[in-house]
Amino acid sequence: MGFGTEILFLLIFALVLLGPKRLHAMLSQVARAKAELENATGSIRSLLVAELDAAPPAGKTDGPRESIGDQ
Repeated sequence: MGFGTEILFLLIFALVLLGPKRLHAMLSQVARAKAELENATGSIRSLLVAELDAAPPAGKTDGPRESIGDQ
């Protein structure tokens, strides 16, 4: 059974179990939640990219180099 077949089976099962009106309401709530999640992840991604672009390159510092063992 392929992935598309499983989704089709679940949709038919949900249609029989919930009915067309409740299934439509449930699917619109799922779509709204998916859109909000994508918006939130896009915001987080843009903040992360901005922070990484503003950070100094790894391994390069402005201060003097000291070994951990030197005291």
